[in-house]
Amino acid sequence: MQALSSQKIACPYCGENISVLIDCSVPDQEYIEDCQVCCRPIDFNVSVDEDGVPNVFVCGEND
Repeated sequence: MQALSSQKIACPYCGENISVLIDCSVPDQEYIEDCQVCCRPIDFNVSVDEDGVPNVFVCGEND
């Protein structure tokens, strides 16, 4: 299992597709990371299944 996984997400503000690194060694995580394009804060909610595959849900700060 890889500790980091590159995932593509769409920014909930500007709509740009960006690549983010997900730490697959933590099964459930919630954090904020700024968009690489518009610099607005994106809320990340990540869960990693038994096979090490991350499920990434993103939303705007006030959604």
